[in-house]
Amino acid sequence: MAENTITLAHGSGGRAMSQLIEDLFRRAFDNPWLNQGNDCAVMDSPPGRLVMATDSHVITPLFFPGGDIGSLAVHGTLNDVAMSGAQPLSLSVAFILEEGFPVVDLERIVRSMADAARQAGVPVVTGDTKVVPRGQADGVYITTTGLGRVAEDVNIAGNRARPGDAILVSGTLGDHGVAILSLRENLQFQTTLESDTAALHELVASMLAAVPDIHCLRDPTRGGLSCCLHELAQQSGVGMIIDEAQLPVREAVAGACELLGLDPLNVANEGKLVAICPENQAQALLAALQQHPLGREAAIIGQVVEDPHRLVRLKTRYGGMRHVEWLAGEALPRIC
Repeated sequence: MAENTITLAHGSGGRAMSQLIEDLFRRAFDNPWLNQGNDCAVMDSPPGRLVMATDSHVITPLFFPGGDIGSLAVHGTLNDVAMSGAQPLSLSVAFILEEGFPVVDLERIVRSMADAARQAGVPVVTGDTKVVPRGQADGVYITTTGLGRVAEDVNIAGNRARPGDAILVSGTLGDHGVAILSLRENLQFQTTLESDTAALHELVASMLAAVPDIHCLRDPTRGGLSCCLHELAQQSGVGMIIDEAQLPVREAVAGACELLGLDPLNVANEGKLVAICPENQAQALLAALQQHPLGREAAIIGQVVEDPHRLVRLKTRYGGMRHVEWLAGEALPRIC
């Protein structure tokens, strides 16, 4: 591209916008559906039930240890689709760009998105670009929508947790949130921690192959594990008890949270999931998780219980019990 920065002309629908699409987006995402050149992608309808999820990404900083807004936008939406047990089929993407945004940064982000989509085996088949005047955005915002297919015999939903079920997590908690916080100008501290951002649909497929009767899946992103468990407890009308001694938290995350006055249970993850299944199948599910590269640090962390108040409680290392509060307000803004 001739320009070094994004201009309003890149969103005008004219020649500059056409060149941006041809020189950057179509070249990076290259696939038969996108190359049709229409305002929509036309695809064959697969058998089974369809799943759709959409997510907007406004993270700051745009580039962080272990990823960037581009790969995050792909992984986040693929994971929302995968949490129904579905196999993702395709993605759409919408960019809101701020006038003056460096083209070199946009190229880096688009290449990262394309690599993430290619590695996940899910094409970006359609998209949109808008440009807003300088000062009316913060560089770039990205919205991705994912389409997937779930098999007829898979029934995973947030209202299926039952008393006696086991609660599992696929790995260490809070890595993404602490990696982002380590770069914030007013929160700088030393850590080698990287974001855990990753696409989880292949992990989910291996879990379903081992334990078809998984009741609930959810990725504990913004709001962390505590919000995830509260959401599931509310939907299913049950309580949850988790064991502090079983929670996988890296020392770097625990130390950073202690320094900043945060609870690791409230810190965002972008490559982890929570699974709830019948107690007698928990060990089989744990084994399936630990055999996959994205689930090696998985753990059984608690149990679903009867509770008309739908509380989430933590059994402490000292044998006591405390409520896990549902996060109030925004403790960690612009984290994903």
